[in-house]
Amino acid sequence: MSKKQNKTNVILIMSDDLGYEVLGCNGGTSYKTPVLDKLASEGVNFTEAHVQPLCTPTRLQLMTGKYNSRNYIGFGLMKPDERTFGHIMTEAGYKTLISGKWQLYSYNPPDVEPHMRNKGQRIEDSGFDEYCVWHAHHTEDKGSRYKDPVIYQNGSYLNNTKGKYGEDIFCDYILDFIDRNQEEPFFVYFPMALTHRPFEPTPDSPEYEEFDPPTNLSLGKGKTFDEVEGWEDDPKYYKDMVEYHDKIVGRIIHKLDELNLSENTLVIYIGDNGTPVEVNSQMGSNSIQGGKGLPNDRGTHVPLICSMPGTINPGVNLDLIDSTDILATILDISKTDLGDFVIDGQSFLPQLSGQKGNPRDWLYFYYEPKNPRRDALNREFKYVFARDKKWKLYNDGKLFDLNNDLEELDPIFEYDDTSESNEVRKKLTKVLEENTPK
Repeated sequence: MSKKQNKTNVILIMSDDLGYEVLGCNGGTSYKTPVLDKLASEGVNFTEAHVQPLCTPTRLQLMTGKYNSRNYIGFGLMKPDERTFGHIMTEAGYKTLISGKWQLYSYNPPDVEPHMRNKGQRIEDSGFDEYCVWHAHHTEDKGSRYKDPVIYQNGSYLNNTKGKYGEDIFCDYILDFIDRNQEEPFFVYFPMALTHRPFEPTPDSPEYEEFDPPTNLSLGKGKTFDEVEGWEDDPKYYKDMVEYHDKIVGRIIHKLDELNLSENTLVIYIGDNGTPVEVNSQMGSNSIQGGKGLPNDRGTHVPLICSMPGTINPGVNLDLIDSTDILATILDISKTDLGDFVIDGQSFLPQLSGQKGNPRDWLYFYYEPKNPRRDALNREFKYVFARDKKWKLYNDGKLFDLNNDLEELDPIFEYDDTSESNEVRKKLTKVLEENTPK
């Protein structure tokens, strides 16, 4: 640690559409993920981390530490005046960067609910000193996130991305940022583009050089990736995308090692929701279908790995972790005072050093996608539920025994309750009542 470096650096990496079953450290056998497997073996691998089943809801909880019941206004949108960890960490004296996917301002295409356009938060107002992002403005202008990407960087669009790959550009910027700020405390947020659809070749795929991504990517009402002319979007590329994303994480870890910053930098890696439903992954002899968008375990259960050599006590941790807990933990390790800012998360920093800490007894979920294409895709719905390690209760009264019914096929109603299920119903009902808007 330099004389100026009197605070712990933080790098938060969030993969896109990558569920718990994908990583080798969690028992996945379909993909090679050596960097993250090593990070898990040398750090803490939280095996019961859960998030919202879709990207925007999770991103909002991650960036604000609040349940969606407090601040969710729509898919691809963040309140214009919402306070993020970009604001908080910048004010705490950190050099701050977001590099990767934004998509929190003006998501709706022109022909779908136009009154909701320009309703979100601009990247310029999100509190970060520097930014290098995809999908900064209107959704019809977002372009490719992978090959020949459209990237908005510190106030202007890059004009030299032909033949380049989006995730490489994001990573290069992060590495340069770390180089420039190694003598100061820094906070890096890397919301990755990988491994979200469209399923495309990566620079390590044989087909990459010949692949020509389409330029018109506007998805109107009911339109899917498959209907964009010239877009192959084949799930066969998911494997290449997973393995390239692991390689990108490795570049960041290598940079920290190279600059002797590893022991003063907390690296947090988390997924934003389950794997795409088009993808089936193996865990040994078991085939797991992706559950993105679903409220069951396949939609909410994601990898969470924390690394900080010399501070973290390596091992597997079984505590329940919520996406709101990430900000609480970052504030804890950076010794940052929240002031009057209220969050719902709780820190798991003690668990990183082998202490018991104050583990959660329950998790709360308020999931209302508000996807602007919901009419065609039948996505007008809301799920509100709470769970502990064994039981899960929806606000319609359906209770599930997750140990014996992980797919939630056999609901237990109040008239079916045993003494055990009745007690847990009371407990989880209280959680729902205390956190759900009236």
